[in-house]
Amino acid sequence: MKDMNANNKIIGAKGEEEVCKYLIRKGYTIIDRNFRCKQGEIDIIASKLNELIFIEVKTRRNIQFGYPCEAVGKTKQKHILNVAKYYMWRNNIIENYNIRFDVIEVYYSNNYYINHIQNCF
Repeated sequence: MKDMNANNKIIGAKGEEEVCKYLIRKGYTIIDRNFRCKQGEIDIIASKLNELIFIEVKTRRNIQFGYPCEAVGKTKQKHILNVAKYYMWRNNIIENYNIRFDVIEVYYSNNYYINHIQNCF
């Protein structure tokens, strides 16, 4: 089980790397990655135009246990929202941004396939 968890972490980290490359190609600026506080973690914080986007990345090899976005339920959404509020407070972000929450699914077999779901919640 330990080897499988380590392997999942490696695949997850590679999925996040691929998402960052994808976002940069699409004109986003990566502001922060793996921002953690006591409320939880946000995988990627990015901006584009006047939007501040908090992004949860879910990487899967298959859909045997459901689609990746299904892992971002109400409890996870609440944690992400609380982390976003803390991030904005800590960085004194009060205005000039529209806030958006995205989920990016990454499917990995031999290549990476990215499904970007904007305004997820």
